[in-house]
Order: sequence, then C-alpha cells, then structure tokens
Amino acid sequence: MTGKLPENVAYFARALRGAGLRVGPGAVVEAVEALADGALGGREDVYWALHAIFVKKHEDSAVYDQAFRLFWRRRGLIEKLMAQMSPVTPRVDSEPQKPEAGALRVAEAFTPPPREDEPPVELTELSARLTVSERETLKSRDFAQMSATEIAKARQLIAELRLPNDAVPTRRFQAAHVGARIDPRRTFRRSLRGGGASIDLAFRERAEIHPPVVALVDISGSMAEYSRIFLHFLHAVTEQRRRVHSFVFGTRLTNVTRMLRARDPDEALALAGKAAPDWEGGTRIASALHAFNRVWSRRVLAGGAVVLLFTDGLERHLGPDLSFEMDRLHRSCRQLTWLNPLLRYEAFEARASGIRAMLPHVDQFRPIHNLAAMADLCAALSSDARQITDPRLWLKKAG
Repeated sequence: MTGKLPENVAYFARALRGAGLRVGPGAVVEAVEALADGALGGREDVYWALHAIFVKKHEDSAVYDQAFRLFWRRRGLIEKLMAQMSPVTPRVDSEPQKPEAGALRVAEAFTPPPREDEPPVELTELSARLTVSERETLKSRDFAQMSATEIAKARQLIAELRLPNDAVPTRRFQAAHVGARIDPRRTFRRSLRGGGASIDLAFRERAEIHPPVVALVDISGSMAEYSRIFLHFLHAVTEQRRRVHSFVFGTRLTNVTRMLRARDPDEALALAGKAAPDWEGGTRIASALHAFNRVWSRRVLAGGAVVLLFTDGLERHLGPDLSFEMDRLHRSCRQLTWLNPLLRYEAFEARASGIRAMLPHVDQFRPIHNLAAMADLCAALSSDARQITDPRLWLKKAG
C-alpha cells in the first residue's frame, strides 16, 4: 500500500513500544490491513480496532488511551483517513479528559528523537546497576507517576524484596543433627544396623513453617495503576513462599494464584488479566468479601494466615454487609492488614462511609503507593513486629 497510512501506523506503534507496550512488526501489518479494509465507520471504530491489535494486557489500556488521544488528535490523521476511505467526512467528537495515570510514559514516548545533523555526544560507560541516588528516588516515587523505564527498574527492586523469617513452630517433628530431644525410633534403627553393640543417638526438633499469605487485590478503575505493581510484588512473594494465595476483585472475586506462579512476571500478569473479566471496572467490596468468606476462607486461612487487603475502600453500594464481612474475615485470620494508596496524601481523613465501616476490623492500616511503603510492609509482616498505631485512631481524627 502506498501513502501515509502505513508510515503513520508504524510511527504510532513505535510510540506505543516506547511507552512500554509490546508491539511487534506483525501487529503493525495487521493494523494497516484493518484500517485499509474500509469497513470502519468512525473514529471509535478505529480506536477499538487498533486497541484489539496493540493492547494485549488489561493494564496497558490506560497507556494506549493516552497515546491514541494525543497522537491522532494533534495531527488530525483520523479525519483525513476516514475522508479518504468514506465519501462522508466523519464528525469530530469532543475529546474526553485524559487520565493522569500513564501520562508521563506517553509524553516520553512522543518526545522527538535527536536530529542526525546534531554533533555526536561522547558517551560514558556506566554500571548497569542502580545507583544509590536512583534507588532513593524510586523508593519515594509514586507508582502512578512512574515512566516506563522507572517501572522496569521498580520491578527489579521489587524482586529484591525479602519477607522476614516469621516461621512458627508446629506440633510435628522433623529430624535434626543435634538437639535436646532424642528420636527413639531412629535411634533404635541405627542401633540395629550395627548389631546393637553401640547406640547411635538420633535427634529431632519441632518443624517450623511460614504462615500463609492471602492477598485480596482491588482491580477497579481507581486502583488499576497500583494493583498492577502490587501484583508484581505478589509474584515475587509467590517465588519465595510456598503458601501464597492471591485473589483479585472488582465486581466479582477471581482466584489468580495459579496465574501468578508462572516464572515470567509479565506472563503471570497477562494470565491474571485474562482470568479477571472485571479488570478496571466497578467496585463491590462487600460482595467480593462475602464470596471469599463463603467459598475460600476455610481453604486458605488455616494455619494462622496473614491477609493483605489492597483497596481504597470507596464502596459505592454501602450496606450493613460490608462491616459484617470484614468482621468475619478479621476473626478468621491471625492478622488483617489494610493497604490503601489514599494514605499517600497527608490530608487524608477517614470520612468515606466504606472506610469507616472497614477500619474497626483491621489490625494495620498502611500506605502502599511506592517502593518504600512495600519495604515497610515486608518488615511489618514479621510475627514479632510491633503495632505502632491503632487503625481506629483514624476514626477519631475524622470525627
């Protein structure tokens, strides 16, 4: 095909690739063929046709929306394109307000490259490892304002996080090299092997296991940018611990434990996105907690589990069920920690009805908007970690 269509689509694909989306040459060919077919009726048809080709993960929809609005609006290419393929020029719709999430990555992707006539700049070879200043900057940077490069570095730092050694003793025993408790069975067997002339003592000790970690992650539209990074954290935790159970909820509850066990983190999040059809939708916290307490509570909360509830608490359909389900969840686990990105604001007050209904039933109320908050969470998951503040104090401040 001749003309500017393939060139513009290729440039748009390069911008998406620079913003962090995985767009290959095959997708560019499919996009050109889809636009050249002539069956698209308007601007929205072009939007969703390219969306179906370029967007492979739910969390990339916000970045794609930013790139599409910016690229095609400032150049006016959609109207020219539709005018060539249709005898009637389509009407130009008003542009919706762009969301803040992902705007920095899109702006960097559309930054023009340096011109060829500029003098070459002498490059200095540096170590690929993150410097101390970069680590400190990333620790305090909000997840929603990170660029594509910063998100990639943040994933490396998340993979380096380690949970504390919070193993608890059980009633079962295991073999030990030395100790104060003798294992009679193993001692008799060792003695019989030598004919009973000598006694070779064998010891045993109580077995220790890590308590289960259960995560309930809100994937609604207001939590999309933070839940994506938090799922990377859960993927790293799943590689370290054996008993980690992950659930996501928007308008329904979905178990994504098996998906997050995939070795590659991007593949794990892609599988989780396919399993959850309500990604970036509405929020029904009470119904999701009811489904968890009714179906999954007895299966995954045995053994003194630690529950991580990741949500902003902005429940639209508020009723008495929310407080009841939170109280039931709190009584079923050893520790219930509420992770809320809204705590990043210094002027935050617990005035929302959903937040006030949930706060009396949690053990810890913590922020989770950057890497420093994740590191503090890892330290707080220790069994001997002291509770600094009571979550109920937020209710008194708001009152």
